[in-house]
Amino acid sequence: MWRASVLTIFPQMFPGPLGQSLAGKALGAGIWGLDAVDIRTHATDRHRSVDDTPAGGGVGMVMKADVLARAIDAVADEGRPRLLMSPRGRPLTQDRVADWAKGPGVIVLCGRFEGVDERLIEGRGLEEVSLGDFVLSGGEIAALALIDACVRLIPGVMGKEASGADESFAEGLLEYPHYTRPQTWEGRPIPEVLSSGDHAKIAAWRRSAAERLTRERRPDLWAARPPEAPPKRSPKR
Repeated sequence: MWRASVLTIFPQMFPGPLGQSLAGKALGAGIWGLDAVDIRTHATDRHRSVDDTPAGGGVGMVMKADVLARAIDAVADEGRPRLLMSPRGRPLTQDRVADWAKGPGVIVLCGRFEGVDERLIEGRGLEEVSLGDFVLSGGEIAALALIDACVRLIPGVMGKEASGADESFAEGLLEYPHYTRPQTWEGRPIPEVLSSGDHAKIAAWRRSAAERLTRERRPDLWAARPPEAPPKRSPKR
């Protein structure tokens, strides 16, 4: 069973949204599992301290390596990657999510305050992961997003196995636009091709729309796509 272990000073934030909708149903059905580990239970002083002042001075506090190490070591590894939600980490991508979803699960450390003692990151081989170029109050919200992205790809969680095939980033493209009834809304009709019943034309329209959106909104994704192979020529007779 795919399992996520989250190390946090706010275990009450879990499962949170992960207990609802598809992820919540799958969690209740035992398709995947979730453990929320309270880091403070691994502190040794009467105040259950998990942080201290930064070496060299400065504002804020830093999470302690010794406390965090005890918390991490208490979680069974089981071949799962150890991740640290951090704005300085490598960006989270659909490819990385898909790889983790195929494995046994993830161990996620949620940082707080000014950050985590660098020695802990090095000593426990943490892989830093970022949701984007912005800063949150802590890693919990980012962890919820990462886990949700993984869980929905686990077989049996989504209603149809093919429902993830045409999503954004599946082929290095953003997803094409979607429409549904009514046929016309506020004077805006559904594109005629989508009502044609011609599946080849619909597929071509969706592909073209996905390419257009990607070029316009994510030129970085468009530039990173491998060149398409030229069409095969018919053999000469």
